[in-house]
Amino acid sequence: MLDAICLIDEAAPITYSVFRFQKLSEIDIERFRQALVCPACGGKAYYRKASKDGKAACFGSRYHKADCTEFRPSAAKEREEAHAIEVNQLIVDSDSMVIDFNRQPRLKPRAATTERRAKTKPSTAAVDQLEQRELDNPAKESIGDLSAQNSKAPEVQNDKLMPDKRIANTGLEKILHSLLRGSELATSDLWVYTDSKYRWRAKNLFVNFADAEPTEKGAPRMYWGTISHTDKEGLWLNPADSKDVGIPIDGIAAELKQRFGLSDRRDFEGAGIILLGKCFWNKAKNRKIIQLWNKDLKRMFISKVDEDE
Repeated sequence: MLDAICLIDEAAPITYSVFRFQKLSEIDIERFRQALVCPACGGKAYYRKASKDGKAACFGSRYHKADCTEFRPSAAKEREEAHAIEVNQLIVDSDSMVIDFNRQPRLKPRAATTERRAKTKPSTAAVDQLEQRELDNPAKESIGDLSAQNSKAPEVQNDKLMPDKRIANTGLEKILHSLLRGSELATSDLWVYTDSKYRWRAKNLFVNFADAEPTEKGAPRMYWGTISHTDKEGLWLNPADSKDVGIPIDGIAAELKQRFGLSDRRDFEGAGIILLGKCFWNKAKNRKIIQLWNKDLKRMFISKVDEDE
């Protein structure tokens, strides 16, 4: 996107071209970047700074509506749409869904030429076979007892998996992409297991950052949305969906970058993210903190923006 609307003052919205926006002071860029929306459909937008290797600064959005004039089809977006369709079908066909936290993230090549991608890209049939093997052989490792106190939460039930039920097995990548593309999962009554013992209704488990609120006794939720930017020290992720939410990554930043193929601040900008975590107030009660459960990166997934978009 070459333009975005800034709603830092909703009574007086300002339309910025990317060329004008990047000339703002560093302080103003940090202030305004979490208040950007698409000028065509109003979806939450992000700003990516110019990269050191020559990539131009740009605006973008992971929330474009399907008929938005700013929506640009790409292989990555087609994959996200396919995941949304698949998850919607799972909601119809299944009695419950198990989140497979052990599926490894698929990293996108950072600087591959078109020719190299054509040579190394697996066939559609190969990808389908791989995904079918994942479905046929779900990871057996449980994430463990989330917390004994959480069994008291009204939407959580201590209910072991029943073998005679129709149970879908899905990884965080598909879940995140489906939520970003507007699947029905976030409003569904489908039972979702976070391990073999505890389950939530999907509508109570999946929470966008804009709706995040501290939970009673720190009960976990699956928080999702997009990343606006990181702080300069790289110790906090700031969601684009809410200006008063922060995700600390101190102590896991290096491992997180390696796991999801993130090398600099620009890689975080506009990335989709989902994590199992707990939400609580900071000491000053002016910012909500969402902490990754047990700092276990298997319970998080980050989907970088495709450089071809």
